Amino acid sequence: MLFSYLSHRRACLDKRREREERIASLPQVYHEPLTPQDKHLLSQPISSIVHEVQTSSLLPVDVLRAYGKRAIQAQAQTNCLTEVMIGEAENWALAAIRSGPLAGVPVSLKDMIAVKGYDSSLGYSAFTNAPVPNDGPLVRLLRDAGAIPYVKTNVPLTLLSYETTNDVFGVTENPHKKGYTAGGSSGGESALIALGGSRIGVGTDVAGSVRVPSHYSGIYAIRSSAQRFPKTGSAGTIPGQDGVSGVHSPMAKTLEDLETFWRAVIQMKPWEYDPYVVNLPWRKVELPRDRPIRWGVLWDDGVVAPSPACLRALKMVTEVLAKHGHEIITLNSPLPYEGLQIASQLLFADGGKIFSKPFRTYETNSAGMVPALRALRLPRFVMKIYAWYLRYIRRDPVYAVLVENFHKKTVEEYYRLIAQRDDYRVRWFTVWRGVQVQGSLGDNGVDFILSVPNALPAVPHGGMRHGWKACGYAVLFNLLDYSAGVLPITRVNKATDKLPPSFRARNAIERNNYHMYDAEAMDGLPVGVQVVGRRLDEERVLEGMKLIHGLMTDAGLAYQGISL
Repeated sequence: MLFSYLSHRRACLDKRREREERIASLPQVYHEPLTPQDKHLLSQPISSIVHEVQTSSLLPVDVLRAYGKRAIQAQAQTNCLTEVMIGEAENWALAAIRSGPLAGVPVSLKDMIAVKGYDSSLGYSAFTNAPVPNDGPLVRLLRDAGAIPYVKTNVPLTLLSYETTNDVFGVTENPHKKGYTAGGSSGGESALIALGGSRIGVGTDVAGSVRVPSHYSGIYAIRSSAQRFPKTGSAGTIPGQDGVSGVHSPMAKTLEDLETFWRAVIQMKPWEYDPYVVNLPWRKVELPRDRPIRWGVLWDDGVVAPSPACLRALKMVTEVLAKHGHEIITLNSPLPYEGLQIASQLLFADGGKIFSKPFRTYETNSAGMVPALRALRLPRFVMKIYAWYLRYIRRDPVYAVLVENFHKKTVEEYYRLIAQRDDYRVRWFTVWRGVQVQGSLGDNGVDFILSVPNALPAVPHGGMRHGWKACGYAVLFNLLDYSAGVLPITRVNKATDKLPPSFRARNAIERNNYHMYDAEAMDGLPVGVQVVGRRLDEERVLEGMKLIHGLMTDAGLAYQGISL
């Protein structure tokens, strides 16, 4: 035990020292203030950078230096970086392919993505000092497209938290307000991108891990369906877990950049790099003009109602859509709460054994996973007694059902859950317009689903002790494997977003989450909405996001991010 603890502390100190030394050893230009030329480059959409590099009017190394400078500033402000690859990236920039669809574009990567010669530690001290031997398929594709990997970004231990913190690299701060989380598990990416230290990055999403950080930090993302975006070769905390679809997906500073990057990756034929990616070229999608677009709104997942700030953002979008002739209806779907039940059991079907196995003595786990693991290790009769107490004494059937089913599964129980998931997916399929299945609503179905990405804006550090249970608005669409995007809409307003005195929590999860909601303290934090389409429908979701963004801009309600 003592040896394990000492090894843990040594690994953490060594890794932080390595990061500091890599930053300190960079050429002096990276430690100087941003120049007007740097600011100009950082303000350009990546399509402009690509054009200028392709026409030889801009050198990739100049682009890298501007983003490298800003990334180091973002690191000083938020502690968002893990592997600093900028020194070696200077050589990669000199050799970059200048004819590719991402020519000269620096791309940041979540820590788990394999880059030759660098760790993918995931914040576990046991996985440090173990550089991967080869680039993963995604990184090979990016290099062939002319892009330049230059930094990797921080994650929470276990990757199962909306707060990014671990002993190896420390806590990542929200870029808008210190003391609050930037999200997770792609929180390092969201903080870096929000501050302009990257314009495009790649995160991962198994329960909202690109969408919730985008919501918390005020950036854009689309969670891809499984097998659309390359992910093979990356590290993970639950390898083999496929009950809830985990995917790699891009995150961006602007919606325009998000579209440019998506198109470029698909143009590179990712199915020729990753055997699990489907051969599906990018499709041109035009939204209907001869009829109103129908938006089905998920106003409440039945577990935690949207906070006043998040509900206001959702209503801002529905009101501007309705004003322009779109049809807004309340979504008529299977219960989202049922999806939360199924997803939570699938994600923890092994009792948390795989993701906790690498823990060293006294390694600090994420705030939410500490009680989760404690519950998973209790005898089942104890959990049944607690569930009985919740159901009959506390009158809380919502929490009681989740508690009662939260235990390690046998193979037979796991197969039964997969069957439940598949049946749930079939029942959800009927909500869409025009699908040809029994029970279909036909032309009464919806074109898009709208919801909040999470019930709350960014929460204070440590808030995931309870916040991890309130993941229903995000994990639902992982379970269904739908394409889902998030775009920022507004910011918390301390005057208009206060919790009304009449509010009464319906269950323990809602009560514990609302203990963290404080509109005055959260004033200025970003708030987003989620736009959801069918499986493998990323192009249509992007068009829906563009439509909302355009209407909000025309109405004078465009979200303004952090300026340089």
